[in-house]
Amino acid sequence: MHSGRTIFSQLMDFLPRHEFNKCVTGYRGHYRIRTFSCFDQFLCMAFAQLTYRESLRDIETCLRALQPKLYHAGIRGHISKSTLADANEKRDWRIYADFAHGLIRIARQLYTDEDFGLELEQTAYVLDSTTIDLCLSLFPWAHFRKHKGAIKLHTLMDLRGNIPCFICITKGTIHDVRILDHLIIEPAAFYIMDRGYIDFGRLYGLHQQMAFFVIRAKKNLDYARRSYRHVDPSTGLRSDQTIVLQGPKSSQLYPDPLRRISYFDAETNRRFVFLTNNFVLPPLTIALLFKCRWQIELFFKWIKQNLRIKAFYGTSQNAVKTQIWIAISVYVLVAIIKKRLNINRSLSEILQILSITLFETVPLLQIVTDLQLQNQEEPFSNQLNLFHS
Repeated sequence: MHSGRTIFSQLMDFLPRHEFNKCVTGYRGHYRIRTFSCFDQFLCMAFAQLTYRESLRDIETCLRALQPKLYHAGIRGHISKSTLADANEKRDWRIYADFAHGLIRIARQLYTDEDFGLELEQTAYVLDSTTIDLCLSLFPWAHFRKHKGAIKLHTLMDLRGNIPCFICITKGTIHDVRILDHLIIEPAAFYIMDRGYIDFGRLYGLHQQMAFFVIRAKKNLDYARRSYRHVDPSTGLRSDQTIVLQGPKSSQLYPDPLRRISYFDAETNRRFVFLTNNFVLPPLTIALLFKCRWQIELFFKWIKQNLRIKAFYGTSQNAVKTQIWIAISVYVLVAIIKKRLNINRSLSEILQILSITLFETVPLLQIVTDLQLQNQEEPFSNQLNLFHS
C-alpha cells in the first residue's frame, strides 16, 4: 500500500530482507558494527546507482539534502563519505554477491514463460564478457597490460527476460574460454557464444553433458564435409552441412560430427558461419538464435552506463566488486518489479524514470505506467488563437 511513501521506499519493499539478513549473517557482516548497517550501505549504493552519482562526496551531499526523508526510506545510519568508504573497503563483497544471486533466482522464476522472439522449448543462454578499463596506478591489483589495468565481467544470460544467471568478475588477463570450466551445465539447454569461446575440448564436454551450443566458426577451420541439406537462399541461408574436424588436435578433441550453417545478414551485409551440435532445429532458427546474442550487449551497455566506470567509489578489489554486485542487484530488482507489477516499459525506460523520481511520494505503479495524460484545452482561455482561420 502506498500511503504517502517515497518511490525509493516502495522499490525496496520488493527486496527479500530475510534473504539479505542470511547473507549478512553468513559472512559476519555486522561484526563490531554499531550504527551503519550492511543494509544501510546497500541502500546508499542502490541510491547512487539509480540516480547516477559520480563519487562518494556526491552521494553524501545528495543524501544529506534529503535527510528528513531518509528514515522513511529505510536508511537509519548516519551518512558520511568516510563511513561509506570504510564499509565498501572492509565489508565482504560476497554478502552482496550472494544476495544478487538470490534476486536472480527470484527473477528467473518470474520470467520462466517469457517469450524472446523464438519458439523454443529449451532454455537459451548467452555467454560473453566485457572488459572494464581501470587505471593501473589506482588499481594495482587489476593487472591487464604492462601499463594498463582492467577487470572482466563474465556473464551467462538467460534470454527469457534477459536475466544474468551467472556472473564472474576476474582480472583482465583471464581468457574468456576458461569460464566454461565454472559453469553448471544444464542438459538440453542452448549455450550461444562468439568465436572467442572456441575450444573443442570444452565444447565436446558440453556435448557429452547433453547440452547444445551455437558458436561462430573461425575462418581457418579445418574440416571435411560429410553431407548437406538444401536451404532457401531468400531467407539469408547459404548452406547447412554436416562436417567432421580434420585438424590434428581438433579432430581428437571433438571426434563427433558437427553441423555447419552459413548465413548472410542483409542488415549488416555480413556473412556468418555457425557451428552447433544440434541437428534437429531448422537452420534459420539456429541463425536467429545467435542473433539474439545482442541482448547481452545491451546488458553490458547498461552496466557500464550505470556504474560510472571512470569514477569507482573505491579503489580496492573489495570496493569494486561490492559496487558491481550491488549494481547487478539493482538491475535484477527492477526486472522483478517490472514483472510483478506488469509494467509495459523496457528496463532502461523504468530506470530513467526512477532516476528523477526516487523521493516523490506517489504510487510506484502510477509513476512508471504507460498511461499518458492528455492535454486538455481550457474552455475559457483569454489567449488568442493565432492559427484560427
